[in-house]
Amino acid sequence: MQTKFAEIWGYNIRYLEDGCSEKTVLLVHGLGGSAERWLKVIPLLSSRYRVIAPDMIGFGYSDKPSEDYTVEFFSKFLGAFIKNLGLRSVILVGTSLGGQVAAHLAATNQAVERLVMVAPSGAMKSSTAAVDVYIMAALYPNKASVREAFSMMSNSGEVDDFTVSDFVRRMSTPNAKLAFLSAVLGIKNSAVEPVLSRIQVPTLLLWGRQDTVIPIAFASTFSSSIKDCTFLAMDRCGHLPHVEVPDAFSRLIIDFIDSRIVFARQQQG
Repeated sequence: MQTKFAEIWGYNIRYLEDGCSEKTVLLVHGLGGSAERWLKVIPLLSSRYRVIAPDMIGFGYSDKPSEDYTVEFFSKFLGAFIKNLGLRSVILVGTSLGGQVAAHLAATNQAVERLVMVAPSGAMKSSTAAVDVYIMAALYPNKASVREAFSMMSNSGEVDDFTVSDFVRRMSTPNAKLAFLSAVLGIKNSAVEPVLSRIQVPTLLLWGRQDTVIPIAFASTFSSSIKDCTFLAMDRCGHLPHVEVPDAFSRLIIDFIDSRIVFARQQQG
């Protein structure tokens, strides 16, 4: 796995890359996240595909300019990132805010070959307790508050020390809190429903049944609006299936890419 940098709009953007296949999987993290959120699945996917996981502009160790971090802004950035790397076709995998951004990009950018959304934001109009705790942990990052926030995201409640210390370190970098707050406002002011009907590529929607951040009840907004969408609920899993059950998560992604999942609108459970 290599750490690389690209210049997008004059800003320094960090990303992780592994694998050398002709097929490229682009992993898009969520609010306040970084490429490290995908560390458990990158090795599982890179044996079959080229895998790229950026720190989205404003997050991680990428530059954090003073901008309005709207969903549309992130979508335009991701399109510019794809173009900069010369990627003609990508399988786009986005979680939470990254899922909402990925939906916007899939609706407008022909480089997106397939789309995977993992508990995407955009349909939920009010906050949850888990979201409130996470926002406070981002604004006042210390090990205790961050551990509490991430334990609420997981079905098991388990959080490793690296996740805690890395989040505290990243949220303490210049402009990190301003970008985070701007992104929170951007989510609230962006309607996802009009975008979904414009998505024409095969789409896989994954959601943890025990998600307390964005409850699984909001899955119907996405699965009923996208023409070619398969919805799969993941048992004993919270908001971060790629962290909690990386093997099962990666197998679903591989099956989706290799067409071993039947692409038909369905509801499970």
